[in-house]
Amino acid sequence: MAREIVLDTETTGLDHRTGHRMIEVACVELEDFLPTGRTFHRLIHPERDIDPDAERVHGISLASLEGKPRFHEPEVCDALLEFVGDATLVAHNAAFDRGFLNFELTRAGRGVLADSRWVDTLSLAQKRFPGMYNSLDALCKRFKISLAEREKHGALIDARLLAAVYLELRGGRERGLDLSPVDGNAGQTQTVGPVTHGPRPRPLAPRSTPAEREVHAAFVHANLKEKAIWLKFGLEPE
Repeated sequence: MAREIVLDTETTGLDHRTGHRMIEVACVELEDFLPTGRTFHRLIHPERDIDPDAERVHGISLASLEGKPRFHEPEVCDALLEFVGDATLVAHNAAFDRGFLNFELTRAGRGVLADSRWVDTLSLAQKRFPGMYNSLDALCKRFKISLAEREKHGALIDARLLAAVYLELRGGRERGLDLSPVDGNAGQTQTVGPVTHGPRPRPLAPRSTPAEREVHAAFVHANLKEKAIWLKFGLEPE
């Protein structure tokens, strides 16, 4: 079973190499390209100011992070690593999220997450839609994924949107999948059971009526005769 984690972060600024820090991280779990309903979400105190331009994008102020844990604390670092496990990581413009996450892991004395573990949906989109604008918003609009619940960028809502985009980039969503937010306390791992279906009847019940099958059989015998494909398999048309 292929397990993937769709991940998004929000930060104090654009470049961890100049001292900017992570303030929010969220993950959405997929198994075999299906959402399991399990998510991970934490708000993090960055121990520094937040750039005004960054705050305008995600709407997270330093005051709102008062009392939130630091990244190195077990409820963030250990819990995140446990949730991710050895899964493949999916991110949009993955170099950005990978850079910030590995920067925080290094500061916490942990090993980094290797580049080979990451899938970049921006790169996938650029290959599929060369020369087009491939931001997360643009891809949501292209795939008709609703942005109605999103007023500002946030790691959890963006991870959910990206999961839907990623499924489209990998071949399309299964009918009936629900990636909408589930109820639960922010900052806690949320668990929702996957969609299940009853056993498929074997053989499947016929969808034609007896009268329709009689008309079809008469047509086959009158027009196709020995060329009928059913006869090649030793079957009589119904």
